[in-house]
Amino acid sequence: MRATIIHAPGDVRVEEREKPTIQEPTDAVIKLVAACVCGSDLWPYRGADTIEEPRPMGHEYVGIVEEVGGSVGNVQVGQFVVGSFYASDNTCDICLSGYQSGCIHREGVGSAQAEYLRVPLADGTLVATPEMPDAGKVASLLAASDVLGTGWFGAKAAEVGPGKTVAVVGDGAVGLLAVLAAKHMGAERIIAMSRHASRQALAREFGATDIVEERGDEGVGKIKELTDGLGAHSVIEAVGTQESMMQAIRSTRRGGHVGYVGVSHDVELPGRELFSSHVHLHGGPAPVRDYLPELIDLIFKGEINPGKVFDLELPLEEAPEAYKAMDERRAIKVLLRP
Repeated sequence: MRATIIHAPGDVRVEEREKPTIQEPTDAVIKLVAACVCGSDLWPYRGADTIEEPRPMGHEYVGIVEEVGGSVGNVQVGQFVVGSFYASDNTCDICLSGYQSGCIHREGVGSAQAEYLRVPLADGTLVATPEMPDAGKVASLLAASDVLGTGWFGAKAAEVGPGKTVAVVGDGAVGLLAVLAAKHMGAERIIAMSRHASRQALAREFGATDIVEERGDEGVGKIKELTDGLGAHSVIEAVGTQESMMQAIRSTRRGGHVGYVGVSHDVELPGRELFSSHVHLHGGPAPVRDYLPELIDLIFKGEINPGKVFDLELPLEEAPEAYKAMDERRAIKVLLRP
């Protein structure tokens, strides 16, 4: 089969690999219908994460079940399924508390930018759609496998709700879908922090009421100006840098909440400032599996259309161009068709 492999920073290739097979009775193998490049994939592409040896890429996926292990009972061959970037049993105490991404048996799911994918712990990881989706829903279901679920978790962690003012730091796919989540959860005012016209337009379409282009201290000052000097009730951090995290914390009012879902890189928190802020912090890898049934239902009902974050679609063979386009910010998010 064909699969996307990263060899070094800036060096992504589509190569021939062995088709995955069932290795454990809890496995499933799916034929991928769509995959994509994640903003977090750009960390190794840009050299921020070490690449010790060539490795397959991709952790967002939808597809049709082709084979299941002998212990799999929740999904069947021929079903269209959506999964998460962490495989989970969905039965341990951590999973039952709503944190499947912290499952005691969790396994990372990789190699999704390919034609086929082996999914461990299939019963607890994969969710079948109620019927075979039409072509127009595939992109939205793909978004649910990570960026929508991550934006959703960011909003939940930030205690977004009716009557609240929400600020979103980051205008990538996760940040934009955090705007969508905040709108669905009833936020009264949603401030998107973005410098890019196309992303600003999509943020407004998803529900943003205000746009702030400033960053750092200037961005914080603008948020305070828009909130009577208090700061937002809820702030979603969707980047993962020191600047974005501090911008999020400082944009939050005393007693407010920050939901941080950007993959952290060299973030250090000043203890004394945090102590004095009265700001709640919660985040980490999103428990996407917990939200999948609800998100799939909302997509099938047509109540949300998160697939709009995909503004470029390419065949799998052009995965290197997909990475380049996202790295150069010519695309928000690229959908790959195997």
